[in-house]
Amino acid sequence: MKRNFIIVLFVFCVSVTISAQKIFDVKKYGAVADGITLNTKAIQKAIDAANKNKGGRVVFSKGTFLSGSIVLKNGVELFFEDDAVLLGSTNPDDYPKYEGIRALILAYESKNIAVNGKGIINGQGRELALAIDSLHHTGVRIDPKYNYRRMRPEDGRGKLISFVKCDSITMTHITLKNSPGWTQCFRECKNIVIDFMKVESRAYWNNDGIDLDGCENARITNCNVNAADDGICLKSEEPGLQNNNIYIGNCTIRSSANAVKFGTGSYGSFKNVTIENIKVFDTFRSAIAIESVDGAEIENIKVSNITAVNTGNAILIRLGHRNGDKPGYIKNVSVKNVKAQIPFGRPDIDYDMRGPEVDYFHNPFPSSIAGIPGHLIENVTLENIEIVYPGKASKGMAYHPLSRLKDVKENIKGYPEFTMFGELPSWGFYVRHVNGIEMKNIKLILEKEDFRPAFVFDDVKNLTMKAIDIPSDKINQIVFKDVSSSNLDNESLKRKIEPEQNKFELPAH
Repeated sequence: MKRNFIIVLFVFCVSVTISAQKIFDVKKYGAVADGITLNTKAIQKAIDAANKNKGGRVVFSKGTFLSGSIVLKNGVELFFEDDAVLLGSTNPDDYPKYEGIRALILAYESKNIAVNGKGIINGQGRELALAIDSLHHTGVRIDPKYNYRRMRPEDGRGKLISFVKCDSITMTHITLKNSPGWTQCFRECKNIVIDFMKVESRAYWNNDGIDLDGCENARITNCNVNAADDGICLKSEEPGLQNNNIYIGNCTIRSSANAVKFGTGSYGSFKNVTIENIKVFDTFRSAIAIESVDGAEIENIKVSNITAVNTGNAILIRLGHRNGDKPGYIKNVSVKNVKAQIPFGRPDIDYDMRGPEVDYFHNPFPSSIAGIPGHLIENVTLENIEIVYPGKASKGMAYHPLSRLKDVKENIKGYPEFTMFGELPSWGFYVRHVNGIEMKNIKLILEKEDFRPAFVFDDVKNLTMKAIDIPSDKINQIVFKDVSSSNLDNESLKRKIEPEQNKFELPAH
C-alpha cells in the first residue's frame, strides 16, 4: 500500500512570561485556609493584582481554600505548594457563568497563564451535582434539559477547569479531582503544555479527564488519568473547530469509557496527531477510538506503542454520518506496536462509576474499522499488533451466520462505539468500507474457543496482509465479501480464507 502521507512531529516551546519574582500570596488578600470560609473574592483579588502587575505568581500555601468560580487572567500563574488544596464550593450559586463558561477555574481570551505545583484542585463534584439535582426535583431551580432517562442534571454542573480562546497555557504536576462534569476543557486554545498531571475524576457522569476542543499546538505528556468518562479526548464540537499538531505521549489511563478518543463531537478537523507510549488498563471501551461522525476531516494520525490490559476493545476507527451536511473523511492513519488483552466480562466492574452496558445479548467484540457505503476510510496501516481475545463465543447467545454479512447493521447515524453494529461475525477484526489497508505482523490469540473467523472484510479495496499469526488449528479464519485487489503474502495464509463460493465471491489473489 502506498504510504503517501507524512506525520509531522512538532516541537514547540510555550513561553509563559510570568514574572516569577513577584509573589501574590492569597492569604495576604484575605483568604483563609480552613476549608470552611468562602475565599472566592480574596483569590480573585490576588489574581487581579498579579494581572495589573503585568504578571505574577498567585500562591496557595499549605491548607484548604474553599472557593467558587475564579477567573484566570493574562500573565498569571496559580501555584499550589505541597499540601495546598483548592476546594470547590458545593453551592451552585457560587458558579455564575462568565463569557458563557461555568467552571471552578476559568479563563477567556487570556495569554500566558498557568496552573502549577504539587497541590490539589478538588471540585467536590458529586456533592455539587447532587445539590443541583435536589434543586431541580424540589422545584427551586428547574433544569429544562434534565435527563430523566439517566437521572442527572445537565445545566449548572460545569467543569473543574475551562479555558476558551486562550494562548500559551502551562499546567504541570497538579492533581485534579472530582469534577461535576468534564474535568478540564481547552476550547479554541493554542500552545498548550500539560505535563506530569494527575487526574482523579470519578465523581459523577461525564467526567472526561482531559478534553481539547478545536486546539492547535498541544502537548499532553507524563499524565496519569483515572476518569469515569473518556480519558483523553480530542473534540470538535462545532463546524470550523480545528485540532492540529497534537502530541500525546507517556500517559497512563484508566477509564469507564474510552482511553484516547477522537470525538464524539466531530464537526471540524483533526490533523497531524501523534499518540505514543500509552498504558491503558481496566478500561470499559476502546483503548484507541478515532471517530468522524459529524463531518470531521481526520488525517495524518500516528499511533504507536500502546499497551492495553483488561480493556473492552483495542481499536475502533469509525467514519459515520450522524450530523452535518455530508460525511467527513478518515485517511492516512498508522497504528503500530499495540499489545492488548480483552476480557470476557466488562473490565470496569470494580468502578463505583460504570459506563452503561449495551441492551442486547452479544459475544465478545472484535476491533472494528468501518466506513459507510460510498464513503470509505482510506489508507490505514496496522503493524506489530498483538491482541489476546477471550473467545467463549456461543451460537446460542447471538448467532450471526456468515451467509448474512449483509445484515450487519450499518448504523450510519449511530453514536460511535465498538458495540454500535450489534453482534459481529468475527472475533479479531471486522473491516468494512475501506480503501487501502495494510495489516503487517498481526498476532491474534484466543484464550478459549470461538466459532467465528478471526477476520471479516466487507467492501474492501487494496488489502495487504503480511505475517498474520492466527491459531494454527483453525481454517477459514479470513472471510472476504466484495474484496478487490488483495495481496496475501503466503499460501498458508490463503488456506485460512473461507472457501465457500456459494456464500460470496472470492477475489483474485
